[in-house]
Amino acid sequence: MRLSPQQSLRFCGRTFRVSELDWLRQLMAGQTLTRRQLARRVCEQLHWVNGAGQFKEMSCRVALLRMERAGLLRLPAPRRANTHGRPSPEELTIPRPAPPHPLTVDSWASVRVELVQSETGRRWYRSLMGQYHYWGAQPMAGAQLRYLLWSGDWLVGALGLGAAAWLLAPRDRWIGWSDRQREQRLPWIVNNSRFLLVPWVRGPNLGSWVLGRVARQLPQDWQHRYGYAPVLLESFVDVERFEGTCYQAANGLYLGLTQGRGKLEKSGRSVLPRKHIFVRPLRADFRAWLCP
Repeated sequence: MRLSPQQSLRFCGRTFRVSELDWLRQLMAGQTLTRRQLARRVCEQLHWVNGAGQFKEMSCRVALLRMERAGLLRLPAPRRANTHGRPSPEELTIPRPAPPHPLTVDSWASVRVELVQSETGRRWYRSLMGQYHYWGAQPMAGAQLRYLLWSGDWLVGALGLGAAAWLLAPRDRWIGWSDRQREQRLPWIVNNSRFLLVPWVRGPNLGSWVLGRVARQLPQDWQHRYGYAPVLLESFVDVERFEGTCYQAANGLYLGLTQGRGKLEKSGRSVLPRKHIFVRPLRADFRAWLCP
């Protein structure tokens, strides 16, 4: 794909000018860099930072992958093979009760929500998602946090939170956004990209309790990691798999259905499963933050 000097393309919330793409190609041609090093150089050169002034390296790495898929450039080979969500040699075995006995959570006091901050925690998270989530251990885009759920010494689930959907008509109408406001304030929305409870855990209203607990903990954890606190949480629920009952019970507001087009579909056709859209304000004055 060739662009004229006046054209640009948008990836991961940032518009790239043709001059920036030309600079990127020249950088890759002149130096031998790993993908991580390349993302760091791009963030430094383009001053691609978050609200805390930190480089958005994860967003940059995802943007580079999408540029490669669009035929705009060719990245250096990855240092580690991509398993595409399949089990990898570093996966851990998730402990579980001997069948047919389920693990029953009788008291919320026994449930611990742990922010993933160590390599061991990241391995537990990847292993859980790789073995029990229908998407596998696929990476999330943009700024992100991960949580592990424990009941005593038993690992019972995990959540992943990442960048919000770039364009979502029901959400944007409900907020009352203009295009400019959405471009400027989108980082103040976080997407509950992954939610998993292991198949053998049981507990009344466990799913909604966990969602509510994480929603209360999220703003402080995000502030500590990225320098600002999000004001709205969004979630998508595959209509072919789930009804979204636990999201409604956790004070989620239902906004309608996605169109099933995905981020890269340009023809207007539905190519992905349609999903229920839920949002949960994280503070009462969220609209004042999103529509300044």
